[in-house]
Parts: sequence; C-alpha cells; structure tokens
Amino acid sequence: MMRGALLAFEGLDQSGKQTQAERLRDVLLADGRQVRFLSFPEYSTAIGTEIGRALAGERDYGSDTIQLLYIANRYERRADMAGWLAAGDILICDRYLASSVAYGMAFGLDRDWLLDTQRFLPPPTLTMLLDIQPETAVTRKQHDRDRYERDLALQNRVRGCYHALAAYLPHWTVLDGERAKDVIHADVVTAVRAALARP
Repeated sequence: MMRGALLAFEGLDQSGKQTQAERLRDVLLADGRQVRFLSFPEYSTAIGTEIGRALAGERDYGSDTIQLLYIANRYERRADMAGWLAAGDILICDRYLASSVAYGMAFGLDRDWLLDTQRFLPPPTLTMLLDIQPETAVTRKQHDRDRYERDLALQNRVRGCYHALAAYLPHWTVLDGERAKDVIHADVVTAVRAALARP
C-alpha cells in the first residue's frame, strides 16, 4: 500500500494557496492517488463558526484564545486525518499547523508553545510557503477583507514569522507567489514529488 502524506500550503491571504492546492490535487488524482482536500479554518463546525464571528469582528478574543480556537478546529479533524493517512491517502491542506504559529508569533505569542499545543496533530510531510508581499494581497482582494487582512503591519509581521519558521522547521519549501500560476504550479509539483519520494 502506498504511504499517506500530508501536504500543507501556507502563506498570506490571496497568496494562491487554494488555487495551487486544487491544481496539485488534480495532478495527484491523475497519478491514481486517493486525495483529500482540507481547508482550515473549517467554518462548518461549532468552533469554526465561532472563528468566523471573531474574524468578522463580532467577538473580541485575546490573541492566545483565538489561536487556541484555530488549533482546536484542527483537532476536530484529527481522527479523520489519522485514518486517511493510515489508509495511504494524500491530504492537501489549505493552511495547517504553521498558520497558528506564524500569526500567533506576530501577536507576541511563544513559538514553542504554539508548536507544542499541536504536537498530537499529524505532522506535515511537506509545507509549502507561497510568499507574497502584503501589498500584493490587497491588489488581489480589495473588498470584504477580514480584520487580519486589513492590517498590513500585521501581515508584514506574519510574513516574517513564516520565513523564520521555514528556516527553523524541517521539510519546508518557500516559493515566490508573485510569479505566474503555471510557473508556481510546476515548482509545487517538483517539490511534492521529491517529498513523496523521501524514505
């Protein structure tokens, strides 16, 4: 049986995570793999609904509380993810562990605490950071931006935290998200094939 794998896309909003995740899914399906697509936060759950309210400004949580909600939202799917991986499926995640770490660090939270609270979640086989300037995100989405998306100073801090994580954690690749979608896609496929071939 083929080995399961968890492939995570990270980056600022509008960096192309969903587009590249969906294109990768199509490639892996064409390879004959069973693929599951997950997007976090998952707003359909009770915790996800609360996160949505917070992002809309209807709730005012502290930075530690909101990150714990994000993390709990992933734990809601832990059993499913573990089962799928054990069955040899490939999981593609639009945001995963590193989002809480990067955003939490940008608000002054401790990196190791944020990582430790997620230690029982399945670890990523590969994390791909689609790197863009915060100003690029604004040009790609000018309306209906949530409270985090509207804060360019925050977005710059988050970007720096992502780069720090990429240098600290294993199995990361940083891709220039400012380039054409087809060029990025080719690099994604190359990075994924190399990750899946690792012993």
